[in-house]
Amino acid sequence: MLCCTEWECWSPGSIIPDASYGGSYDVINDASSPAAGDCCAQQSSARHNWEMNYQEAAIYLQEGENNDKFFTHPKNAKALAAYLFAHNHLFYLMELSTALLLLLLSLCEAPAVPMLRLGIFVHATLELFALVVVVFELSMKMRWLGFQTFIRHRRTMVKTCVLFVQFIEAIVVLVRQTSHVRITRALRCIFLVDCRYCGAVRRNLRQIFQSLPPFIDILLLLLFFMVIFAILGFYLFSPNHSDPYFNTLENSLVNLFVLLTTSNFPDVMMPSYARNPWSCVFFIVYLSIELYFIMNLLLAVVFDTFNDIEKRKFKSLLLHKRTAIQHAYRLLITKQRPSGISFKHFEGLLRFYKPRMCARERYLTFKALNQSNTPLVSLKDFYNFYEVVGLKWKAKRNREHWFDDLPRTAFLIFKGINILVKSRMFQYTMYTVVAVNGIWILVETFMLQGGNFFSRNVPWSYIVFLTIYGVELLLKTTGLGPVEYLSSGWNLFDFSVTLFAFLGLMALAFNMEPFYFIVVLRPLQLLRLFKLKKRYRNVLDTMFELFPRMASLGLTLLIFYYCFAIVGMEFFAGVVYPNCCNTSTVADAYRWVNHTVGNKTVVEEGYYYLNNFDNILNSFVTLFELTVVNDWYIIMEGVTSQTTHWSRLYFMIFYIVTMVVMTIIVAFILDAFVFRMNYTRKNQDSEEDNGIVLEKEISKEEVVGIIELYKRISGASETAQLQKIVLQMDKYGQMSTVFLGRRSRTKSDLSMKMYEEEIQEWYEEHSRKEETQTPLQEPASASNSSVKPLSLRQRSQTVI
Repeated sequence: MLCCTEWECWSPGSIIPDASYGGSYDVINDASSPAAGDCCAQQSSARHNWEMNYQEAAIYLQEGENNDKFFTHPKNAKALAAYLFAHNHLFYLMELSTALLLLLLSLCEAPAVPMLRLGIFVHATLELFALVVVVFELSMKMRWLGFQTFIRHRRTMVKTCVLFVQFIEAIVVLVRQTSHVRITRALRCIFLVDCRYCGAVRRNLRQIFQSLPPFIDILLLLLFFMVIFAILGFYLFSPNHSDPYFNTLENSLVNLFVLLTTSNFPDVMMPSYARNPWSCVFFIVYLSIELYFIMNLLLAVVFDTFNDIEKRKFKSLLLHKRTAIQHAYRLLITKQRPSGISFKHFEGLLRFYKPRMCARERYLTFKALNQSNTPLVSLKDFYNFYEVVGLKWKAKRNREHWFDDLPRTAFLIFKGINILVKSRMFQYTMYTVVAVNGIWILVETFMLQGGNFFSRNVPWSYIVFLTIYGVELLLKTTGLGPVEYLSSGWNLFDFSVTLFAFLGLMALAFNMEPFYFIVVLRPLQLLRLFKLKKRYRNVLDTMFELFPRMASLGLTLLIFYYCFAIVGMEFFAGVVYPNCCNTSTVADAYRWVNHTVGNKTVVEEGYYYLNNFDNILNSFVTLFELTVVNDWYIIMEGVTSQTTHWSRLYFMIFYIVTMVVMTIIVAFILDAFVFRMNYTRKNQDSEEDNGIVLEKEISKEEVVGIIELYKRISGASETAQLQKIVLQMDKYGQMSTVFLGRRSRTKSDLSMKMYEEEIQEWYEEHSRKEETQTPLQEPASASNSSVKPLSLRQRSQTVI
């Protein structure tokens, strides 16, 4: 009996003429009639080596996608096992859960939220348990990276140092059975930042640190002018004993810092202004220079730096992905055919890179990449891997409408509805209805009096407008078909708002008071009017595109909040209470007094004592109020009067930090909007709203060939969807079918268009650098008998 692989049994008349599809593993191509046992052993060894190549190539591509440095690539089989263990979603969830547990312990530790307080033994034990899990995570990372690489990885070393400190402190708390001042709890957020799911937060932090040099330059200029004006103000206004703002140089500096936020204006000016009206010139000049010139200059500098960083980041990631693709390509080609990757090896790659991808999508991805229509995917085509592999493939409908197969009468009815809902008259009629509804809601709300806003009787206007929206939804669903209707984001929005309006009607009709809030969502229908003007559509599209990034920026801000909240609780917990701060200038804001006026008891309550650091939740609210900066100096002065003057540093540093983050957020929004406007002007004819769409046609002969191929190599388990394609073709008597690959358009796609000319220069520069630094190696192919397992063979050369 001859020994042959599954690939050798592929018939020469198949749709894939290349021998790498149906020929034997190349390792035995040059063998001279080995014995059957030796042949099988060689084939088994070659198959194992190819599996290792597929896995390593998939790892390179994942490193390129995640922007992981190539020096962290697993170097041997032992490291590979640890790498695979540390790179799965269960491990990621363990990382995230541990980090969240450590952060949430601040709710239970002193000063704790009253209803969540835990005993010292309980929360210290939970902390030690979480830290032990972190030790396990780091040990797996060291096993994968190796000791030398582990200590070179700065973020990991910072995490290790914080872990050591946290471990010591947790043990001390557990032994002493009492808490002590633990400012280092603020460093727990490092465990969250290091999680795989928080990659966007790490990028934001990196961008903030990269933007600091120009920010600090302008900040020093701002502080320089502040000091000059503080000295000048002290000399001008300190003789006025009724002016508490400039009686000392310290007060001058503090009040001018607060004036920069406009929180104490015009209060800070009034004592001197009452004595001499010309003193207003000092404040006008100060605010003109500091607030209106230097602060706007700060935003302009940060925006320019941010824009430059975004471009450099895009260039770095683009070239990093290109390098990863080159490494993967070298692992997938054979010495006999170095000009491209065959489907056999491409399919093996996808089994590791995207294990859940079905056989149909693997072949369509291969076909979409193969622009040259040859049996092999060249390196030039393979460079488009990341753009193509994310496509979701669906068969193109054989009919234009969902109702094409219905009887003629039904067809004509639904065709008429389709024409109606697509007509401009129908659209503008609905816009008119929405506008009238908005005006009606406004008038109705204006006429309401205080008290119970929700009548037990359902308003007739509610029923009328909801009926119109329901009819519109029904017409669009039947005219377009459910699939086409729900494929539009605006239609999904309309459906959601109409559904909530119906639920609100049910809440009113059946007197379900807890659900009355749903009725308040009715005005959301007015957002549909923004579709009328292109500029509004661009703004809304930009806003929706920004949501993921804004979420990561919000999380970044919360991390800063957490750090400052921990420090605030350690130093200021319990210092603010009703009737405190009686010796300060803001005593009225903290006063809580009962006194009798006639027959009534009147309570004079200054609510600022609620802005405290008594637990983590109160601290977050207080810090948000400080971020808004309206009357923030009252909180600062209240705490300062109960502690020391040095407490002001905490609030000033917090303001500067949040100013940095907020400036970055504003710069990001400006950059995204300007970028989209420029892209729209440059590509006026493009249909960016449809996303990325790719069309590929495959013949019945191809599908049958692929089915036979999969039956030989993996049985019939992966051919179910391919069989459905053949049955569909037989049903409609077709010899081929067309598939559409779709995915949403990302900013990376827009950047590829915007920097199209520069990208070619980057590629050329990158190629020249590679040629000078790393000569092209022979392909690391498993098809040669000299190929060694991953634990022994040399890795693909890496340019970091």
